[in-house]
Amino acid sequence: MSYRHQFRAVGYPLRLYSGRDALEHLPAELKRLKARQAFVVCGRSVSRKTGLIDRIQQILGPVYAGRYDEIDKDTTLASVQAAAQAAHAAHADLLIGVGAGSVIQGTRVVAVLLAETAPVDRLITQYPDNAPAISPKLLAPKLPIVNVLTAATTAQNRAGSAVKDPARSHRMEFFDPKTRPAALFWDEEALLTAPVSLARTTAASVLWRAIMNLGAPSMGPLSEGDRLQAFRLARNAAARVADPQDAGARIELCAAAFLQNRDADDGGALTEKHWPARVTYALATALFNLHGHVGQGEANTALTATVIRHFGGRDPVAMRLIADAFGIAEGRPAQERAADAVDQIFAGMGMPTRVRELDIPHGSLVTILENSLKNFNADPKREFLRERDALMAALEAAW
Repeated sequence: MSYRHQFRAVGYPLRLYSGRDALEHLPAELKRLKARQAFVVCGRSVSRKTGLIDRIQQILGPVYAGRYDEIDKDTTLASVQAAAQAAHAAHADLLIGVGAGSVIQGTRVVAVLLAETAPVDRLITQYPDNAPAISPKLLAPKLPIVNVLTAATTAQNRAGSAVKDPARSHRMEFFDPKTRPAALFWDEEALLTAPVSLARTTAASVLWRAIMNLGAPSMGPLSEGDRLQAFRLARNAAARVADPQDAGARIELCAAAFLQNRDADDGGALTEKHWPARVTYALATALFNLHGHVGQGEANTALTATVIRHFGGRDPVAMRLIADAFGIAEGRPAQERAADAVDQIFAGMGMPTRVRELDIPHGSLVTILENSLKNFNADPKREFLRERDALMAALEAAW
């Protein structure tokens, strides 16, 4: 391993509370943030099938200003606009996102919509034809956000959000550093409200990223510890996440996702990583946004091994590092060894490893391909526009 000594590291103010009864610290945190009207944003399941939101209401007392509980799996534009209207009507001065990736991202977009006056089309990433993507600067002050996780997600303390609009062929991408949370809560009881199916798909997503991060042939000296510990945590916890009473596994997955974000803040970034990571991310994102019944974890695991076999040859050192991390003996091309390792670990979790297992029509592969060509995180320079044939070949092979 060689270290890359030219990098940029950033830090953001954040308080994190973890463990049993962590939510009991909510009142003190809201007092610190001078909040008087805390508005909860969540989905229907956590609101109507668990007692978590009622528990939060009881803990907050008169500071609780209400809830919007219809953020859906795809974080649709209609749901975040309705949430913003409800928060405005409640005179909210702080937002509490309660959920996993979709809700946490949606809460950030609610903060943007409450603050910015420009039409929504001017608030999202722009994709000029055959030119790099453009992310607009959103300058208005934003309400503070507190996130209460029900499942592990790297969305927990980021600044970007993706929203689905059925009228558009690709995701609407928002980015505003002022929507990073002021506080995070990994409360045991809150995390155990998620069904095993959700815990498993989010575990697969966190583990997928941890595996992809292993392929960096060089990294900044601040990143290595975070990256390796994230992999250890995710690999060990993923094997236990099927236990509906193992809160420790779910907290460890939250910690792994948090360390992945810290790795990025300390100089790492997905766009600097290898081709298999970028291609899988773009294709999987297009797939699960097109087919609402597919989770991000399932989309990742169904594509990754095949994408490694098709694109891993462009980054042989990265593939060797991944294969070596799993102890796969040499003797075959690195991308084949890495692909076998990925197939084995995801199959062992009970996750799909072929796209046809996702119950989607073969005819949608063309749409998935086209939608993958507009993904700022994976392809800000629009290099994928020149790779249509290679991307389609990988999709077909993954079927």
